[in-house]
Amino acid sequence: MTRDAAVSALVRATIFVRDLQRSRRFYRALGLTETYFAGYLDHPSASSVLGLVTHHPYPVEILKRPGPNFGMLGLFQLAPEQLAQALPMTTGPARIGEVALVFYVAALDAAMHSLEVAGAQWVAEPQRFELGPIAQREACLRDCDGTLLNLVERPPAEQEKAGPEMDFQPWPVSGG
Repeated sequence: MTRDAAVSALVRATIFVRDLQRSRRFYRALGLTETYFAGYLDHPSASSVLGLVTHHPYPVEILKRPGPNFGMLGLFQLAPEQLAQALPMTTGPARIGEVALVFYVAALDAAMHSLEVAGAQWVAEPQRFELGPIAQREACLRDCDGTLLNLVERPPAEQEKAGPEMDFQPWPVSGG
């Protein structure tokens, strides 16, 4: 984060999972092969920050790919004693109000195969996605908890760009 920046790049997304081991296997199959943190959150602040009234220690694993500690993925399995409401398992296409986790992959077909073997719940066929002069293969799928993922096929050299990626004027947004 630069000295004058009011906010950093996205540091981490967290998914509250049903089965930590199954979710860990799924996201390691995607390529998040390093563990930033693994353990139990045992201080009451770990529950109160989430708005939970009582605290019971729960396991957490934060995964990342090699390199900087940005774009990490937290897998939190709340303790059964928390009596946290579980959302129904989501399948199928995107819904208004949900979040999609977007990952660049070098080989879309291979990544999709690995994730299907690791427990993907729903998989859409790859499509050619176009945005102005950019055209790439993309696909959506759902992880073992129903979280929506969007995989974008990009060569590894293109995955780490630091400059502007869209050097053209996108179409006008209506309702502005």
